[in-house]
Amino acid sequence: MAAQYSIVGTTAKGIAASIERGVSEGGLGPGDALPPVRRLADELAVSPGTVATAYRELRQRGVVVTRGRGGTVIAQAPSVASRRPPRVPEGLVDLAGGHPDPAFLPELRPPALVRPVYGSHRASPRLGRLEELTREWFARDGVPAEHVTFAHGALDCIARLLSTELNPGDAVAVEDPGFHHLLDLVPALGLRMVPVAVDAEGLVPEALRTALRSGVRAVVCSPRGQSPTGAYFGRGRRDALAAVLGDFPEVLVVEDDHNADIAGVPAYTLAAAGLERWAQVRTASKHLGIDLRWAGLACDPVTLARHDGRLLMTSGWVSHVLQETAAGLLADEEVRRLVAAGEKAYGVRRTALIEALAGHGIGAVGASGLSVWVPVRDESAVVNGLRTRGWWVAAGARFRIASAPAVRITTAALEEPAARRLAADFAGVLGETQATYGG
Repeated sequence: MAAQYSIVGTTAKGIAASIERGVSEGGLGPGDALPPVRRLADELAVSPGTVATAYRELRQRGVVVTRGRGGTVIAQAPSVASRRPPRVPEGLVDLAGGHPDPAFLPELRPPALVRPVYGSHRASPRLGRLEELTREWFARDGVPAEHVTFAHGALDCIARLLSTELNPGDAVAVEDPGFHHLLDLVPALGLRMVPVAVDAEGLVPEALRTALRSGVRAVVCSPRGQSPTGAYFGRGRRDALAAVLGDFPEVLVVEDDHNADIAGVPAYTLAAAGLERWAQVRTASKHLGIDLRWAGLACDPVTLARHDGRLLMTSGWVSHVLQETAAGLLADEEVRRLVAAGEKAYGVRRTALIEALAGHGIGAVGASGLSVWVPVRDESAVVNGLRTRGWWVAAGARFRIASAPAVRITTAALEEPAARRLAADFAGVLGETQATYGG
């Protein structure tokens, strides 16, 4: 626990509020360990049950996580604190953010005229034109598109799906390594994460079976462009996963196909595998721009009803201004050509870095999407070493639960000459760390 912060309180709510205040004010930070239950109970002159209740409340609200023998610690992205990505130091090449190359993003074109309406759009939340384009978007890859709806982005959609389907304390199977924002979101919803190993083809079937047997109630995964490894389902892997899931028909399977238009590989999705409970969400952020806070969702009818029921009780609908903007972009042939050019360039750039690293004897993966995943022994040493040479890359710790160390390098805007320089610098850093640590 941070030495400068003292927890106070004589009731479970008071203790929980004190810890929450410490997090929001910065006295307690991500990863800080809280005192063992009995020790804190002795310090505050309360019963161990009172402290245990406080910790349980904080865990259900995503403020803390329990790590078995590792005790209770502040979550990496506690739900009461505002965490922003670290600022990229001046003069460094930013390869950490996972963002697309702006050169392949279209200009957003909001409608010139938006007529006022009486009342709200709750009675007709989806524009018919965009709904039809969304059906075509999913059907293009064989995803059943009879039931579609909209959300304010992939994480907004996934949060709503999980919170309507599960109760606090329920378990969710997640990829490991996986999308760092999802790994922050699940505990913030009061849910437990069960890591499932990922290889070059995505979720490992036997690892998924083990997670399902442990009682998980939902699975969240990516069929392609997996973050951070770039893994993607081949037909055989998709069929093997579907066979495993067929023994657990009550489990909701949520696919995040966030790289659908720029992944560079075909789609073999679980959404098209005949599962009973399924959903696939596609966001426009990676190929149309992050300011277009819109995502499409295709799913089974039960999931649709639960998602839209919760949406109607909260934000009600996605802005029709955004919907008109999205429809215009999805239907624009020039935009489609630009996105296709980006998809091709991203594939070339991923491959260039992987091959350049291989030339120095460094293994890396990145078969689809915008990034390359490079296993290393010491993440901090590599990140800091590359920083001294002008590169800003992401340490793998934010993407991992139990998987091995690595760094993620976003290659979306990395031209081939720069990839060669980066690979040479990477090799130099590894040489320096080997000399330092031996082996």
